[in-house]
Formats: sequence, structure tokens, C-alpha cells
Amino acid sequence: MSQPDHQPLSDLEIARAAALQPIAELAEGLGLPDSAWEPYGRYKAKVDPREASRTVSDRRGKVVLVSAISPTPAGEGKSTTTVGLADSLNRRFNQDGSGQRTMVALREPSLGPTLGMKGGAAGGGLSQVLPMEEINLHFTGDFHAITSANNALCALIDNHIYQGNELNIDPRRISFKRVLDMNDRALRDVVIGLGGPTQGVPRQDGFDITVASEIMAVFCLAEDLADLKERLSRITVAQTYQKEPVTVAQLGAEGALALLLKDALKPNLVQTLAGTAALVHGGPFANIAHGCNSVIATSLARRLSDVVVTEAGFGADLGAEKYLDIASRAADIAPDAVVLVATVRALKMHGGVAKTELSTPDLDALRKGMANLERHVENLRRFGMEPVVAVNKFGADSAEELQEIVSWCEQRGISVAVADVWGQGGGGSGGDELAGKVLEALATGTQGQPLYPLELGVREKIELIAQHIYGAGAVDFSATAERKLAEISANGLDDLPVCMAKTQYSFSDDATLLGAPSGFTLHVRDLVPKTGAGFIVVLTGAVMTMPGLPKQPAALGMDVDAEGFAVGVS
Repeated sequence: MSQPDHQPLSDLEIARAAALQPIAELAEGLGLPDSAWEPYGRYKAKVDPREASRTVSDRRGKVVLVSAISPTPAGEGKSTTTVGLADSLNRRFNQDGSGQRTMVALREPSLGPTLGMKGGAAGGGLSQVLPMEEINLHFTGDFHAITSANNALCALIDNHIYQGNELNIDPRRISFKRVLDMNDRALRDVVIGLGGPTQGVPRQDGFDITVASEIMAVFCLAEDLADLKERLSRITVAQTYQKEPVTVAQLGAEGALALLLKDALKPNLVQTLAGTAALVHGGPFANIAHGCNSVIATSLARRLSDVVVTEAGFGADLGAEKYLDIASRAADIAPDAVVLVATVRALKMHGGVAKTELSTPDLDALRKGMANLERHVENLRRFGMEPVVAVNKFGADSAEELQEIVSWCEQRGISVAVADVWGQGGGGSGGDELAGKVLEALATGTQGQPLYPLELGVREKIELIAQHIYGAGAVDFSATAERKLAEISANGLDDLPVCMAKTQYSFSDDATLLGAPSGFTLHVRDLVPKTGAGFIVVLTGAVMTMPGLPKQPAALGMDVDAEGFAVGVS
């Protein structure tokens, strides 16, 4: 989340002071009939895509994908830029009288980072989706539904074994884990079923964070309820003693899981501070999952608007790659333009400056850190896209540093704009230049394409991403990974895309290698087929699917005041 070093008001204070449209007015402005939406309080609603499709137009709005350079603790402000850009485009359309409309499609924040270190994901400053504190906490309960469905499946698996195990499931080869929407390292490896014969079958188990659940991935990639149920049925949960895969369909559980998810599957309608309609729905992490909001929400937004601004998690090596190689294959949501967010602060960190020294101008470090930006630009070009670089302005950025990035881009023929959407908002003039550059990119008529054909083998897909996107010199597959590659091939899963699980901070699997490292070895320790989601998760380095809390979690600064208002949420 982007913000100046000296801010007069916190994001929460700005959000609380905003005057919001009643949700009925927002829905009416989109042309949604009363039958297509259900209010969740005054300023939130669930939208039924089936009902909406009966009355809304058949337009197919263009998609703008917002990605970023490799993230740093200094912050890049990707969500802030996404919201500010959408507001700025609407401001432009209102001024030119074109009658066009822009919408936002974002992921829902996870409680893990909200209570941990990263904070929420509702934008910041004058470019936020509201009500911010509700979105960053429980929102409409979608994550609770996903958690419940996931853990119901786990309970059914263990009960099946306890009740006689007709499917001959090997308890040592159960791959489907329980989840919790929290950073809790103590739950990574646990033993369940202790206490005697009536307590179940003892076995080793573990928890993932909810956003890493395959249920989350299925939820976000499904095109409708029928597709959701079909994908749920295909999930592989375990192997038999003969090492044959066991699916949800064999357990007969897909109907119950779909029932738990049916209301959550409807996208959530909210608004930005400037009044732009936003669909906030689904929330997989891009470092351990595919990192995009739901296909249903993006597809619905395309029906309701002329331009949809959406976001892919973390840097373009993770979120944007997965959007193009995984999400865009699942539905007609390929991007028509890509925005690459960069900041002076983050580029200086990639150039070797400590976080505590970022307020001091340092052109040499900035120039050194530009290698990270250059790598991401080159990568996006591999997908057939010419990115627009959005320089997200912070209060302490010097004019010379901002101009250095602009000049660097212009010398290389890269479209670039400085955006001050935190301080001025997209509803003001802070994103006008960026909006103009994005409209120019949309006018080219190009669309992003996947990096590789699905016919390529899984090993070859991994090596292609590692070498051409990350800059690796070689890929080292562990003995476990080699065994999994053989199993994947034997089970006929070679034609699935791969979902790389890797640290977000570096192109490599070493979080300390900033900038644009090359020639390193990428270490693949395991592969996990997600047959419902339709991809293979590739675990690299030490990346965890259940994060831990930092020494000073953000939760310790949160409270609720005497009037019931949130304190310390950001």
C-alpha cells in the first residue's frame, strides 16, 4: 500500500470520513435489477451472475492487468494504483462524455497478512475500496465458507478411513490438508487422531493458509456453479495403498462442498472512495497459488463495464505470469493492456539501500535497482505485451529520482507515467497521465498470450519459466520432485500448466537476492498436482504454504474503540 512518509490522516481515517453511495444506488447505476443482487448491510452486496446476465448488455469490456516489480518491504502500492487507475479512467470518461464506464476487480484480503506484516489489500490514501476495514477483516464471509468447505472435506476423508476405508486410502499418502485463514507456523505439521480407537486413525497431517487451499483455487477459476462442482469432483485428495489417485468424486463429497460455497461464489459489490464500482472476490496468494481474483468476478465486470482494471499478486514474475498462463486459459479474460507498478523506494532497495535510508535521495542506487524493472519489462514482452510503467509516487521521492525513472523508460521506448493516486486520488488529477497512457495501450488491440503451449512437458514448463522469466542458469529437481514428475506423467497430467510457489522478493528462490540475479540454480523440492484447479504446484526453495507471524504482528496495534469502530487496520 503506497503512502507518503508524512501523512496527515491514516488510511482508516480517510476511509471512515468518506461519504458512500447506498449499495442500491450503486447497483442501479450498473443496470442491475433487484433480482440480481442481495445487500450485505448498507454498502456491500452479493451479485448473482446468472440473474445479472439476463438483463445486462453483451458487451465485453477490455481488461487492464496491474502487476509490479519484485516487492520489497518498502511497498509498491499495486492495489492503490489499481484503484486509482480505475477512478482516473472514469474521471476521463466523464470529462469526454463518452458514456464509457470502468470497474475494478480485486482479490479479497486474507486475515493472515492483515494481522501479520503486509497489511490489508484495499488500497490506500485517496485510492481505496470501501468499506476498507470490513473488506480487510471478515467482509461477507467468503473465506470462512472456503475454509469450512476445505475442512469438511478433510473430515470426510478421515471419517471414510475410520468407517472401514472402502477406497483403500493410504493414510500416509493423504495430500489434502486442513486450512486456516491465519499465519500460524505451529500448525504446519501436526498429528491427529490421538486418544484411542474412538478418536479416529492417528496420522501425520498439517495446515495450509486458506488462500493456498485448492478449494480457493477452484473457487477462483470456476466459471459458474456447475463448473465449480465439476472442478471440486476432480480434486485428488490421496492415494491408495497401490498408489492410485483418490478423488472427491469417489468420496461423493462434491455436492456438499458446492452447497457450502454456493453463496460465497457470488461476487461482492463495493465501491471506491471516488464512487467507482468494484467487485472484490476470491483471494489466492501469488507466491504459493495463482494469485488472481475470481474468473466469475472479472467476467461479470466485463459484462457491466467497458474497461476492467484487475490485479495479479506480487511481482510480474509470479502474479502476471500465472494470470496469463493459468487464469487466462480458464476463461476469456486475457489482458488487453498491462500496467507495471514501480516506486523509487523499491528500486533503491533493489539497488542496495536499506529500508531505513530510503528517504535519502540516491540516484546511483536507483540506477542499479532499475535492473529489476528492466527484467520485468522484458518478461511481459515475452507474453506479447508492451507494459505501461506506473511510477507510484511517495512523499519523500525527489523530483530528480522520479525523472530518472521516466527518462530511463523513455530512452528505451517504454510507456511511463508518474501517478500520485495515494495523495490526489484517481478521482482527482493524480492518475490522469497514467489513464491516458493506458488508453493508448488499449487502442493497440493487442492481447496477452500464454508463455508456453500446454503440450509441453511439466519439466520443460518449469525450466522455461525458470530460465526465461526468472533468469536461472539451471533447475535442480530433488529426489522427491523427480518421483512426482514420474507420477504426474504416469497419471496423464503432463498437459496441465504449472503454478510456481516461490519467494516473492527475488527472481530466484533466495529472498535475499534482490535486483535481477541471473545464472543461479532454482531448487524444486516437490510438485503437488491440483487436479480440480487444473495445475501443478511447484514448490521451490523454502517457500511455505502456511506463513508465520513476524516478531511484531500488526494485530498488536489493532483495537476497537468505545463506539465499536476499528482501530489500527490498514
